[in-house]
Amino acid sequence: MKVVLQNLTRIFPSRNKKSGEEVIAVNDFTFEIPDGKLIGLLGPSGCGKSTTLYMICGLQKPTSGHIFFGDDDVTELSPENRGVGLVFQNYALYPHMTVKQNILFPLQNLKGDDKLTKEEMLERAYKVAKLVQIDDLMERKPSELSGGQQQRVAIARALVKMPRVLLLDEPLSNLDARLRLQTREEIRRIQRETGITTVFVTHDQEEAMSISDMIVVMKTGIVQQIGKPQDVYDDPVNLFVSKFLGTPPINVFDGRVENGKIYIGDDAVLSVSGVEDQPVTVGIRPEGFVLDENGPFHCELKSVEVMGRDVSVVSTNAASQNPVIRSIINADNKVDTAAGTVSYSIKPHKIFIFNKETEERIRFEVK
Repeated sequence: MKVVLQNLTRIFPSRNKKSGEEVIAVNDFTFEIPDGKLIGLLGPSGCGKSTTLYMICGLQKPTSGHIFFGDDDVTELSPENRGVGLVFQNYALYPHMTVKQNILFPLQNLKGDDKLTKEEMLERAYKVAKLVQIDDLMERKPSELSGGQQQRVAIARALVKMPRVLLLDEPLSNLDARLRLQTREEIRRIQRETGITTVFVTHDQEEAMSISDMIVVMKTGIVQQIGKPQDVYDDPVNLFVSKFLGTPPINVFDGRVENGKIYIGDDAVLSVSGVEDQPVTVGIRPEGFVLDENGPFHCELKSVEVMGRDVSVVSTNAASQNPVIRSIINADNKVDTAAGTVSYSIKPHKIFIFNKETEERIRFEVK
């Protein structure tokens, strides 16, 4: 099912009666979610991603704009008539019911032509339980399940209605690190097997990038960038997107462009063309550093952290906006830990420059 968001805006009235300033949670959001794809809505708390999800499912009504499922305008349609499955952050399972009863519950409320026989409901419940691999837990109650198992029950309950669209609101937030990894892989598997158009809301960029076909990066209600995860990581449109994506995060410096060179402090780190002389903000991805004793960029060495196949070199530089600089290099490279400084060459496709005022990306060509 293709989902189209057309100029979607949601404004909340001010809680401060004196100022009277309205809060724009989502601002003119236009996007087409392709049929059968998994889309990640990504951004920090308060960026409007959950509000967007709730407008898609009908729990909140847009102030302006339209929502289409296929060719159907569902903007004014009630949630129960939209054909959506919603999985909440806290699972929202009924504690007094067994797993089977929790999954059956949405089917028992179907009416009219959609009403199913008891045998049909059981068949469908066991089918989705097998899909999410909890068919051997059907007689247990939620209190007898692990967090990951409870999450699977919540997904099964959402899927049992055979929704046109599946909506997941930070579904992994309550799980520990290992379960998060396992469950996000399960979500991706389930989505691929069912082919249901899915919208996945998270503030965790690693989650979004690992399982999404496309990501939408949001900030204060405004869409910053839309694209395939790797494309957005490799080609951010502004400083916010570059800083939000990446673990470890991008290293940010005060810099300038002068006579066709990018300077960080006194170091001319790269020769470029097509950019006027100006102060800039420079971003370098951790994997963009190449250990080079004759390299143009010099930092003060602090420590070396061995991570198996890679090594994280921790250093500082007076022009850095980060407390420390993290450089990820291959473990085959030997860092002289006794030296006070470390020198690098910079990979041209891993360095970005941004306008000091607008924070928009400035494109350049490498000489």
